[in-house]
Amino acid sequence: MLGLELVVLLGVAVLVGSALGDRLRIAPPVVLMVMGVLIGLIPALRKVELPSEVVLLLFLPALLAWESLNTSLREIRRHLTDVALAATLLVIASAASVACVAHGLGIGWGPAWVLGAAVAPTDATAVNVVARLLPRRDITLLRAESLLNDGTALVVYGIAVGVTVGTDHITAPHVGWLFVLGYGGGALIGLVTGTVVQWLRARMAQTDALRGQVLLLLAPFSAYLVAEDIEASGVVAVVVCGLMLSQSGPRTVRAEVRVQAQNFWMVATYLLNGSLFVLIGVELDYSVRAMGDAEIPRALATGFAVAGTLVAVRFAYYFGVAGFFRIVRRGTARASGTTYSGRRLTVSALSGFRGSISLAAVLGVPAHLDDGAAFPSRQLIVFVTGVVIVVTMTQALILPWVVRWARIPHDRTVAREEWLAESAALESALAALPALAARLETAPTVREAILRAHQLRADTVAQRCASIPDDPEELAVHPVRLTDDHTALSLALLAERRAVVIRLRDTGDIDDTVLRRLQGRLDTEELHLLGHVPVGE
Repeated sequence: MLGLELVVLLGVAVLVGSALGDRLRIAPPVVLMVMGVLIGLIPALRKVELPSEVVLLLFLPALLAWESLNTSLREIRRHLTDVALAATLLVIASAASVACVAHGLGIGWGPAWVLGAAVAPTDATAVNVVARLLPRRDITLLRAESLLNDGTALVVYGIAVGVTVGTDHITAPHVGWLFVLGYGGGALIGLVTGTVVQWLRARMAQTDALRGQVLLLLAPFSAYLVAEDIEASGVVAVVVCGLMLSQSGPRTVRAEVRVQAQNFWMVATYLLNGSLFVLIGVELDYSVRAMGDAEIPRALATGFAVAGTLVAVRFAYYFGVAGFFRIVRRGTARASGTTYSGRRLTVSALSGFRGSISLAAVLGVPAHLDDGAAFPSRQLIVFVTGVVIVVTMTQALILPWVVRWARIPHDRTVAREEWLAESAALESALAALPALAARLETAPTVREAILRAHQLRADTVAQRCASIPDDPEELAVHPVRLTDDHTALSLALLAERRAVVIRLRDTGDIDDTVLRRLQGRLDTEELHLLGHVPVGE
């Protein structure tokens, strides 16, 4: 029953912690980790230790797949140099700096490099903490960095563990091969898996929506397992597979399947992400008990020193690389990873959260060396990593103030592109309407009604496009409202229609089955008006 009790406690903790975070205006992951520590104090759960396989095989593939499905491939291509530098140079610099600091505090070089590699990569799911605070470009760069830097970190981690255990020896060809295998093999597995899933899903989804959803669910886990079996990067495989499916889905999958998938993944990743941060708190509590009271002061000092090192390296990277590109590109607006604004650089530097990858890495450290001796400082590494995760996540507490201080301009491009696409789609539909109506032999009255509805929608979109101010300061004072008068009135009319349908059910004039069907249509209209469902789905 202990497993069931833990599942129930995790669910309650996710609900309560998220609600408290919203109410107290504190990043929910911070509250969830505190609740995990409190859960770890329960006597029946004090012997619970989180296996690394749980994070690697249950949490990571699903969470990474969701993030890659919602990441802009266009923005990654546009800022590929920025992303590549952050995913390699910043990770290696972070790992090396942490290793030096840890060694200076009494940890051997091998375990120090293991610790450095484990805490070097940022966490893709934790970036959601600032998703609503930053413009699209900044969030895309942070997500892309978090999705790809795991490959570099895990290669360094594997080398450090192998050397410490005694099974590997460092040579330039060996290290180069590991990087090629990690990134190249992972990308190849992701491409193959994405192609196969794309082909099967396009056929299966046309006949059975539920089977199509199961196939989509299996895709990230399959890509991850196959890549790990050949010692490639499972993270890179999942990301590449997810990006492929995000590009092909709009063409090959029915609207019903897309809406089902969106709803399922939102609930599943919400629970998984929340449960992961609770389990980090539980693991932190377990590692404290495993070390003993005498070692805790040293472990805390090491944890804060490592966390401070990571923050310092991240600041140095962003300001240093931005200065380098300012010189090389002679004042161009684009710099590596950020703009030249010192305030904007500060926001990006403070957004280096650590999470699931770091936790999974340290939990996967072997218990013994090749000669049978215990792995040196293993429990200390686990505890320090937990402290680093907590400290970096608490940066989210000050980020809202830092973002306001930075005065980052509002991102107008999303609204412009959205309305440009909708306007072009409506114009094309209006132009094609006569020919389509003739081919389908549509009744004239129906054709005229649809024509008037589409023309009204086109006029509304044109008014929205014209209402976007060109002056950034004016935009900041008078932001464009997506929910305009037309949307507000339409929602009010929907509420009235829904009330009438429910009243007819209550009086017995219609059956519950009819109510559910009509309510489904009304709900779809409402979601479309609120911007959750694209036109035509």
